Amino acid sequence: MTEELIPKHGGYRKLKTFQLGQLIYDLTVRFCDRYIDKRSRTYDQMVQAARSGVQNIAEGSQVSGTSKKMEMKLTNVARASLEELRLDYEDFLRQRGMAQWEPDHPALKRFKARRCATLQEVRDWIQDEKKQWKTRTHTDAHRKTDSNKTAVSVPVGVSQEEPVPSYAQLAANAALSLLNICCYLLDRQLAAQAEAFKKEGGFTERLYKIRQNQKRKNNP
Repeated sequence: MTEELIPKHGGYRKLKTFQLGQLIYDLTVRFCDRYIDKRSRTYDQMVQAARSGVQNIAEGSQVSGTSKKMEMKLTNVARASLEELRLDYEDFLRQRGMAQWEPDHPALKRFKARRCATLQEVRDWIQDEKKQWKTRTHTDAHRKTDSNKTAVSVPVGVSQEEPVPSYAQLAANAALSLLNICCYLLDRQLAAQAEAFKKEGGFTERLYKIRQNQKRKNNP
């Protein structure tokens, strides 16, 4: 079987990192429209960082046919952009006195269990969480006014002392959860690319190998 000079490449739409990156971009655009001053540098920086993440994943996949080095470089740019975006979401929560939840927080466990693939699915989770927390608030008030009646159930695993989160807090924590997963997968993607480059080389090595094979065929 003849080795191809330019192997199959692209196919980035099937990459989990691209799919997550696109969802993070969509979520970030909506988040910034709702909660960040459009005249601020933060607005532009967050949107551009999210866009850079998804665009560089795609470009790296597309260029991989002729340059493994460029593929790794662009994938690393995507990883760095999403790390910058992650810090922006963390800053948003910290500066406003909102809690950043640990990955094992009950609400985030419910979020990850949904495996949201679209912005609408993320919005549905936010609405459902908000309803659950409102139910808890009503339950607390109900208990204070009439302890003899049966109380409505509260969100599973949520502390009674934990304040009801705002829509912004829910959205930011959802974005951070997606970013944590995407950054982890990008780290693995980079490691796999580096290993492949080490074993197979790049375009120049492949070209040399194909030329040598062709010479052997022509001069048996």
